[in-house]
Amino acid sequence: MKKTNIFDCFVLELNKHHSNRKGNISVVENGLTVPFDVRRVYYIYDVPGGECRGGHAHKDLYQLIIAASGSFDVVVDDGQSKKIVSLNRPYHGLLVVPGIWRELVNFSSGSVCLVLASELYDKEDYIYDYQTFLNYKKCLN
Repeated sequence: MKKTNIFDCFVLELNKHHSNRKGNISVVENGLTVPFDVRRVYYIYDVPGGECRGGHAHKDLYQLIIAASGSFDVVVDDGQSKKIVSLNRPYHGLLVVPGIWRELVNFSSGSVCLVLASELYDKEDYIYDYQTFLNYKKCLN
């Protein structure tokens, strides 16, 4: 795995097709819209006020995180730098690369977080302890 940093994480603007009468549609296609093939899709909803989600990193997994409804912030951290990305449009998605600690915070009422992932669930890919994450990042240098 290559060494990654927060600047490898960026917002992708998904194409938006709209009709004044029928609403909008955005399309995600493997390898075209996102730089990986989507192997898993899940969504997070009904997050109580003040709660956060995430709080982990992945060794190999890529994710596209989308605010399908409402808004929330994603804090990305590479062990040296952090940045906060606000998501509040369903046609914007944050690409999070492997080796980045992420936390999802500040969920608005009724928000829905849609996540497209490059791999199926694998508990061995997760790093849940922040100090373990920092040690993992040091090993990549």
